[in-house]
Amino acid sequence: MRFELDDTHNDLYDHFRRLCEGVLDKDVAVRDRAGEFSHREWLRCAEGGLHGLLLPTEYGGGGHGPVAYVRAMEAMGYGGVDNGLMMSVGAHVLAVAVPIWLFGDDEQRRTYLPGLAAGGLIGANAMSEPGSGSDALSLTATAMRDGAGYRLNGQKVYVTNGPIADVFVVYATVDPRLGFTGVTAFLIERGDAGLSVRVGSEKLGLRTAPWGIVDLVDCHIPASRRLGAEKQGGSIFAKTMSWERALLVAPWLGVLEREIEECVLHARRRRQFGKHIGSFQAVANRLVDMRIRWEVSRMLTYRAASELDGRDPGIYPEMAKLYVSEAAVGILSDAMQIYGALGYTVDGRVERHLRDAYGATLSSGTSDLQRLVIASRLGTTWPKNDGSEVNDEQSDRSPGVLGRTATDGAGGRVSRRIDHI
Repeated sequence: MRFELDDTHNDLYDHFRRLCEGVLDKDVAVRDRAGEFSHREWLRCAEGGLHGLLLPTEYGGGGHGPVAYVRAMEAMGYGGVDNGLMMSVGAHVLAVAVPIWLFGDDEQRRTYLPGLAAGGLIGANAMSEPGSGSDALSLTATAMRDGAGYRLNGQKVYVTNGPIADVFVVYATVDPRLGFTGVTAFLIERGDAGLSVRVGSEKLGLRTAPWGIVDLVDCHIPASRRLGAEKQGGSIFAKTMSWERALLVAPWLGVLEREIEECVLHARRRRQFGKHIGSFQAVANRLVDMRIRWEVSRMLTYRAASELDGRDPGIYPEMAKLYVSEAAVGILSDAMQIYGALGYTVDGRVERHLRDAYGATLSSGTSDLQRLVIASRLGTTWPKNDGSEVNDEQSDRSPGVLGRTATDGAGGRVSRRIDHI
């Protein structure tokens, strides 16, 4: 493994456990039923340093790395139970603040990062469209040059934080004929003419994380609010997805640890047929399997986080996102079996956690998509330089590098058609 948890990481864990325990979870069941986002708890997290943890200190951040971020979010998941709030924080930090930090110019960083770190500005990422979710190649939103700026048109859907956001990272193509290679990223502010936001449909879970529909109708913005260079949007989006997939699942480590502990206590207290249910092999085996899945989830997430510090995190972000989200559904399903009818009611947390966990398998790309990306990078699809498939005789020249982007025979990066989905 390439990471070690030191005293700094553990101090962060203790700090964020104290921040949220007994405070952030006191009315979440009520807000979940109402689909209500809590600005009070959002600001409490920001004041505690959560929103700026990854950002440089000169912009009001904490200057910590991805492993420290996982440790902090693990604490938040254990100490608080508002999964929707953690989803909103993750989307704000990983899909808005991080790309501005990594790809923005000095002026953009000075303009947006201090407010994003302090929680005064709320960020939202707008990529998905009615006809392009995981298939980002089908993106249709356009950004055409208009004088000293750009004029954007299109619609974005399932935009987490959309109804409450102040700044949006929006992806649009500068030339529809170029497909994904023409995609460019832009920073759009809520007050910009031509931008309108509607509340999205009611969700199964993660209800305290608002999402919406963003309409762009001749939305004119200055060229200074282009993020990165023209046609760099694909690279920006790919890098953003690596960070988001690696780190968005981090709070679930704490959630699942706490729920496993609660299940063990319940198994020791609950009596059936004259025995504690923990003495029944079926229950004991469930608890063992739950613990193993949690341990693997934790190792994968920290490994993925540690790889973000390098040039290429390989397949670890997708592996972490895939495994942890599906492990969460499995562990919480087992927890419901252990609790029985009690777990099925809204009196406990399990039913709400399970609903929220299903959302984790969809955000940042579905589980099926993660498998496609991982399989591609393992070498199951091995295109020629012109993008066509090779024949069976050629296909034995596999990448041979687990977890890394493959190279062609000349040492160059191989073009993979689904890498940037």
